[in-house]
Amino acid sequence: MNIAYLWVALGGALGSVLRYWVNGLVSEKLGSTFPWGILVINVSGSFLIGLLGALALPEGRMDSQVRQFSTQFLMIGICGGYTTFSSFSLETLKRLQEGEWLHAGVNIVLSVVLCLVAVWLGYLLGTLLSTTKGN
Repeated sequence: MNIAYLWVALGGALGSVLRYWVNGLVSEKLGSTFPWGILVINVSGSFLIGLLGALALPEGRMDSQVRQFSTQFLMIGICGGYTTFSSFSLETLKRLQEGEWLHAGVNIVLSVVLCLVAVWLGYLLGTLLSTTKGN
């Protein structure tokens, strides 16, 4: 097995545990009437992947091995486990930086609308499956 998969898996596990902990902590402090925990996670994860993405640029100071580790363990693993919103945010930022305003805007609208529809459909299916009696 390629060692990259191990780094991604370990980072993903740590990111997921961190997401669970941060969400619980923030929700405990601020309440759960608004998803403050998720908002904090999405914003902090987006900040972190932006920071790491800038530090890992090929023209940056990191050598190729550190860059590869940072990408695999920190960006894909930890940030991916912590929040996939960070990946969405980084990709959208890249489009904006490249002057692809239309692509960035379409990505934002489609991501929000389609994900909301998908979560609604998944919720409906889950509700149907949980209320249907087996034969």
